[in-house]
Amino acid sequence: MVTLIHTLADHSDDINYCAFSSSCLATCSLDKTIRVYSLNNFTELPYSPLKGHTYAVHCCCFSPSGHILASCSTDGTTMVWDTQDGRTLAVLEQPSGSPVRVCRFSPESTYLVSGAADGSVVLWNVQSLKLYRSGNVKDGSLVACAFSPNGNFFVTGSSCGDLTIWDDKMRCLYNEKAHDLGVTCCDISSQPVSDGEHGFTYFQMASCGQDNQIKLWLILFADFLGGELKYKCTLNGHSAPVLACAFSYDGQMLVSGSVDKCVIIYETSTGNTLHTLSQHTRYVTTCAFAPYSPLLATGSMDKTVNIWQFDLQQPCAGSTVESASKVAVEDWSEDDVSAWLCAQDLADFVGLFKMNNIDGKELLNLTKESLTDELKIESLGLRRKVLQKIEELRMKTISVPVTIPDEFLCPITRELMKDPVIAADGYSYEKEAIENWINSKRRSSPMTNLPLPSPMLTPNRTLKMAISRWLETQQKHV
Repeated sequence: MVTLIHTLADHSDDINYCAFSSSCLATCSLDKTIRVYSLNNFTELPYSPLKGHTYAVHCCCFSPSGHILASCSTDGTTMVWDTQDGRTLAVLEQPSGSPVRVCRFSPESTYLVSGAADGSVVLWNVQSLKLYRSGNVKDGSLVACAFSPNGNFFVTGSSCGDLTIWDDKMRCLYNEKAHDLGVTCCDISSQPVSDGEHGFTYFQMASCGQDNQIKLWLILFADFLGGELKYKCTLNGHSAPVLACAFSYDGQMLVSGSVDKCVIIYETSTGNTLHTLSQHTRYVTTCAFAPYSPLLATGSMDKTVNIWQFDLQQPCAGSTVESASKVAVEDWSEDDVSAWLCAQDLADFVGLFKMNNIDGKELLNLTKESLTDELKIESLGLRRKVLQKIEELRMKTISVPVTIPDEFLCPITRELMKDPVIAADGYSYEKEAIENWINSKRRSSPMTNLPLPSPMLTPNRTLKMAISRWLETQQKHV
């Protein structure tokens, strides 16, 4: 359940953006100001509103620590503020003088990006508050930006519809035509996912545009590969251009705001609509989840910012099945199993499992042989993924708090290794994962980025025995 708990109506013109830190909410507007509120009681801080821009403020964002706030404007500047007292720390002028439409801090506060209407994009060094590097998108205005979780890469979106991946040297690594009528916003989840095909770790990215669509992507960031973008699916629901999208902190939900005046909250694992909020009376221009509290902010051209709260007693999207007890899982219906498959990003198997009448009891009894011989799942990688998820479910349903030792996790998949091997770099990996790595013509170490002197893999029997003993110990504790 989502409840409207507060409405902020201090701005005198359209709300363009809102952003959370762990303790504050910042909002900016066409009225040239930025306002900052405490999350304790949503009262405005003493130094608010922040005034300094001479034209509309398009975007604002907090540094990861929350100690610095950045804002950008039609006046061609990005201003940096101290959130303790509201002091102006710097006025960063876009080299071209073009209106700045978006700004974003990197996760480690190393860089601040500013993107402008002429397509220019600038990386500022946060420590020195000096220009570090600059570049340009091919066409259109730069209107959206999101950093990779490690901060070494970022994605920009343009009014011509392109998504572009850059590294921190401002090299353009990848370009994708994403929305025919122009990108309006993009966001990257901080939670990694496996693509289920090659065993690599990807992150989910969402983009939205003037075409009324929200698209989900799988994005891979790697120093040795550059960037890779894979289309996942399109989320429908809005009847007009979608102006904003944002992931929740845990990556389980995605929120969007549209010209149709609606806010839609989706479950990212299934794409299902969880909530539709329609309290705004004009275009919804911005939406943001708070990082450490169950809050959502939405801003609109109706000059208000609505604050919503999620019911903590209600399980978050996708968590209902995973937190069930063993008895509950054994009593699952076929529909419950279907919901679990969707929550595990295994929706392609729903039809197969239903055709074979797999309920909760049958699910817990599935083995490698039954997946192969009875369900006819031919792909070794997919069988392993299904078995891994079932094993995780078994352990969770018997309420065993498990912290897997890091040395038992494959560095590529970050999952418990079943068949560990030692590569020429001296590190151990899941055999299938490192074989796929090498077969994909990657001749560098996943751990060091140095060339692999040999493709030879040696079974790590000692590690395999240690993992087996650890698993046996966990079972004894049940």
